[in-house]
Amino acid sequence: MQAKDIVKLAEELAMPIIEQNGFEFVDAEFVKEGPNKYLRIYVDKEGGITIDDCELVSRALDEQLSDDITDEPYILEVSSPGIDRILKRDHEYVKYRGKLVDVKLFKALDGQKEFRGTLLGLEDDNVLIEAEDGRKLSFPRKDVASTRLAVIF
Repeated sequence: MQAKDIVKLAEELAMPIIEQNGFEFVDAEFVKEGPNKYLRIYVDKEGGITIDDCELVSRALDEQLSDDITDEPYILEVSSPGIDRILKRDHEYVKYRGKLVDVKLFKALDGQKEFRGTLLGLEDDNVLIEAEDGRKLSFPRKDVASTRLAVIF
């Protein structure tokens, strides 16, 4: 089974568990890091997800995952997307409108690959931000490597 199929199946199995508990599904991935493979499910809720919430989803999901999901050993992780979460889905660009974000591009634009600004949303498949200097910037989504919530200390 390919990674995308594993992710899709895991998401289908996780959704009822996540929804029953009033959580929000954020993302899923099946990745190799070093010698290990990880099946990661990211969940959130208003006010933030707790370790106990993650454990609840992990235990319930682990019972439903069958051994034939993949013939390779993997580690199941259920976690928060973090305070610097990457925005991937359209609804996240609506939910986090007005928040400070960091946008990274695959290729430099005018010699720059990283931009910070207030998220204005998505329009015609373009990521829109208002830069710190007041300029309104638009990036085709296909050119954006990541849009993540900015963390300021």
